[in-house]
Amino acid sequence: MVSGRQCDGRGGGIPPVGSDHGRTPVAANATVGARISAETSETMRSMERVRGHRFDGQSRLTVIQYLLIGAFAVLGFRLWSLQVIHHEQYVRAAESNRLKTIPITAPRGLILDREGRVLVDNRPTLSIIVSREEVKARGESVMDLVEELIAQGVTLDRDFVRARLAVARRQPLYYPMVIETNADPADVAWVRAHQLEYPELDVIEQPQRRYPYGRLLAHVLGYVGEISQRELALPEYEGYRPGDIIGKAGVEKVYDRLLRGRDGIRRVVVDSAGREISQIEQIDPVPGRTIRLTIDLDLQRVAEQQLGNRRGVVVAMDPRTGEILAMVSHPAFDPNLFAQRITTPEGKAEFHRLVTDPHHPLYNRAIQGLYPTGSTWKVLVATAALEEGVISVKESRLMCGGGLQVGRRFVRCMGAHGMPDLHRALVVSCDGYFYRLGLKLGIRRMHDWVKRLGMGQPTGIDLPNERGGIIPSPEIKAQLNPKDPVWRDFDTVIAAIGQGSVAVTPLQLLRAVAGIAMGGKLHRPHVFLEAGPPGPRLTYQGDEVVVVPLHQRTCEMIRYSLWGVVNEQGTGTRARVVGFDVAGKTGTAQVVATHKAGGKLKDHAWFVAFAPRSRPEIAVVVLVENAGFGGTYSAPIARAIFEAYRNKHYGVPRPVEVARQAPSPPTRSSDDEEAAPRAASSPSHRPVKPASAPPRSAPDGDEHHGEFDRVIERAPDEHPEATRSGDARSTDRAEDQPRATGEERP
Repeated sequence: MVSGRQCDGRGGGIPPVGSDHGRTPVAANATVGARISAETSETMRSMERVRGHRFDGQSRLTVIQYLLIGAFAVLGFRLWSLQVIHHEQYVRAAESNRLKTIPITAPRGLILDREGRVLVDNRPTLSIIVSREEVKARGESVMDLVEELIAQGVTLDRDFVRARLAVARRQPLYYPMVIETNADPADVAWVRAHQLEYPELDVIEQPQRRYPYGRLLAHVLGYVGEISQRELALPEYEGYRPGDIIGKAGVEKVYDRLLRGRDGIRRVVVDSAGREISQIEQIDPVPGRTIRLTIDLDLQRVAEQQLGNRRGVVVAMDPRTGEILAMVSHPAFDPNLFAQRITTPEGKAEFHRLVTDPHHPLYNRAIQGLYPTGSTWKVLVATAALEEGVISVKESRLMCGGGLQVGRRFVRCMGAHGMPDLHRALVVSCDGYFYRLGLKLGIRRMHDWVKRLGMGQPTGIDLPNERGGIIPSPEIKAQLNPKDPVWRDFDTVIAAIGQGSVAVTPLQLLRAVAGIAMGGKLHRPHVFLEAGPPGPRLTYQGDEVVVVPLHQRTCEMIRYSLWGVVNEQGTGTRARVVGFDVAGKTGTAQVVATHKAGGKLKDHAWFVAFAPRSRPEIAVVVLVENAGFGGTYSAPIARAIFEAYRNKHYGVPRPVEVARQAPSPPTRSSDDEEAAPRAASSPSHRPVKPASAPPRSAPDGDEHHGEFDRVIERAPDEHPEATRSGDARSTDRAEDQPRATGEERP
């Protein structure tokens, strides 16, 4: 039996399970070495793999570290750029996203008549606006938004929006743009209901001009509209912005600086949806100043009603101050068209009808229409002849002769008046008398005197686009009639009765006749009376009195003669007013030289007058185009105005027969030995019929019946043409008979 120790001592013993039992010791050692070597190689390979993995992870970590450093560097630079370089820019952008500026349009000032009655005011309207800044932030255009809204059923006008967009491009981006004015209630409701989806849209209240009387006084008041690019370039519109509403005509234009106010603003905080959260500040608008005019609304209504639908002019003025009490020009227009509906299809069609109307309703005939004056011109010729000593108050008789032979042509009068004096010649409007008086006076002196009295030149009224006109002179004839430039006696003859190369405005004639009645003092006509709050009271300071030196006897003679025209069975009896001494002169201006002229070729009817005779308070001129005789068609209109003035200022007289002594003719003064002649057929006392009785018509039909040539009347885009001497004619028929042409004699 072998012991364990022996076994251990020999290095033997029982071999382990799986050992190479039975092998020799050398082979066993080799096997163990091989195993050890293999295990060592595997260990080395494992270590190499571990070292490789460590190297890959470290590289990746390094890359990540560098990337993080670069990212933080970029972020730091960006933060530095935002907070330092572009700080102000982004502050403004942030503020604009949080704050909204809403303009508050200032209302224009009111326009009142002389008694404080409202002629023009404002009404509140709703407009739809869009924030171009918010539209741009969304990456859209305004027109894209408009097309989207139209598809949604909002009634927008593409052309209007394009025009507004062209204007808005010249304004700051934050300034809202109006895309619909006077918005339809359905559109307003839609925008308010979709405010969340369309935060760039909003509805604001804006004042809109309102003319409560429509066409009444349209040419005086004018109208408003959006400022144009041409107007923005003018010096008088310095400080105005694109899109501003300005006065375009009449008082609205002349006194725009007073009438327009100063706009205000609201700055509000909005949320991300554009909804208003709170208000930061509000600068209230300053309304325009209230203007009071010289117009008397009562007289204006009477004048408008009397002229009716006829084309023509009516002007009433206070000759003591030049204040215009009424001014009518027909046809007229509705100023509300330009303030309220010009952007609508209906408004555009209405505007087209206005600008294509052959009667030119947009221009003011009282200050822009140029007409021959007819026999009203005789007042100026008579004044000139008295002042030049051609005739005197004592010696003023000239032959009528039923007309006058001028060269080979005979120009007729209305009849045979014998040897009338000046008084009688004006009462019956004797053409034959004034043919001869014109020749004695001469064209040079006639021209100089009518020019002194303001004819052929603007009066200076405070309304835009007043025209001057022309008055007879050899130079004017040569300029306007180059085929026959030589001035002849015939030209002087027809000029003496207000035909030929005579083309003046109704206001010029009114100012001249009123100035003679006032002793030679011609005040500047004006419609502005005063401007009220806000601000200090401003009154009219533009009255420049032109003093034409006239003898007292001349003025008395003219006043007395014109009183006779109305009150001594003259051509103006239809203007007689009970209890109010009206003095005036009729006129009938010929349009064409034909035996029978009707319609648009019929004569123009004139009447110019003042009252009371001795101390004039009101002067009136009436022109009815293509109506006929002035005593028939214009004098009654003037009478209605004088009656309205008398009733308002002096009360209505009792409707009874009133016997009244005629005013005394001019008498001899201490330093003047001349005495005025009395009319041969004028009694010293004559009863005056009450207003309720129809006025008696003038004998022999009407006044002069002997006017010449066609009217020198210019449309706004036309030029006056000289009268051809061969077109002259006169008549001796009653008003319902054809008028005869001038006759040639061998």
